[in-house]
Amino acid sequence: MHNDLTDIAGLSVGQAEDEAVRTGVTLVLFDEPAIAAIDVRGGGPGTRESDVLRPGGLVEGVDAIVLSGGSVYGLGAADAVCAALGAEGRGYALMPQPGVPASPIVPAAILYDLANGGDKGWGEEPPYARLGRAALDDARRRAPVRLGRAGAGFGARAGALPGGTGSASVKSREGYTVSALVCVNSFGSVTVPGTQQYWAAPFERESEFGGLGCAPASLDDLEDWGEAKFNPGLRANTTLAIIATDAALTPDQARRVAIMAQDGMARAIRPVHTPFDGDVVFVASTGRAGLPDPAPLSLARLGNLAADCLARAIARGVHHARMTKL
Repeated sequence: MHNDLTDIAGLSVGQAEDEAVRTGVTLVLFDEPAIAAIDVRGGGPGTRESDVLRPGGLVEGVDAIVLSGGSVYGLGAADAVCAALGAEGRGYALMPQPGVPASPIVPAAILYDLANGGDKGWGEEPPYARLGRAALDDARRRAPVRLGRAGAGFGARAGALPGGTGSASVKSREGYTVSALVCVNSFGSVTVPGTQQYWAAPFERESEFGGLGCAPASLDDLEDWGEAKFNPGLRANTTLAIIATDAALTPDQARRVAIMAQDGMARAIRPVHTPFDGDVVFVASTGRAGLPDPAPLSLARLGNLAADCLARAIARGVHHARMTKL
């Protein structure tokens, strides 16, 4: 196992960056349409095709999910991916007809990296369509996920620390696999005030984010946010995550996992889900493994593993980003 999202059978991950702009795009491409759901907790989200994942919708499967830097400009990455997949004949069609293109389902979410010092003088041609196509090409190479300064997390900040892309996975006792991929651009801090230890330390496996151990069990000041951003801006902070599993889920079950997985952010970032953040969690099921009976109990286990994986992925992403200067 790679300890990343590519441990889930039936998907691949693509990443692309523009070093001059200090931004990037991450894409998850599914071999076949995957059951998906979304949960939004931040006060300033930016999304595309999120309504299609709401309860009672016509379409249940997604062809790809895109995470992008660039704030609203970054939504153009998903447009480019949609166009490329449509040209290949992928997408949803209620009644296929000759000469009528299908509609690829490509939900997306964006984070704000516009004020990170990169060259944003792109005029009427933001780089995100190009980066979206590059990420799609990268996904087809089926490489492991690059951590830290990579993809949509390339120009991110995690509080006062460098942000980045993280991923983690686990194989359950019941035989299915759960994994998380995250791009961390949070207002809150991922480390305990006055220490180098990560809030996610209790969930670490095999020193995957430095093996620094746990900080003291109590805080002297509950209002001490440590390495949170000193001067947050509205809509300027976001943690974007994709939880994937090979366990077969219904849309409602995927939605419950998304809700539970949000607790992984709370385990790894403090504070989280603030008015300044646009926190979003997608969940996708490739359906290649059964969900053991009784399903409600197995779903509870899966959701908790998803939260643990997300906490680990957050710390891994920041840890790798801290090892590389921006």
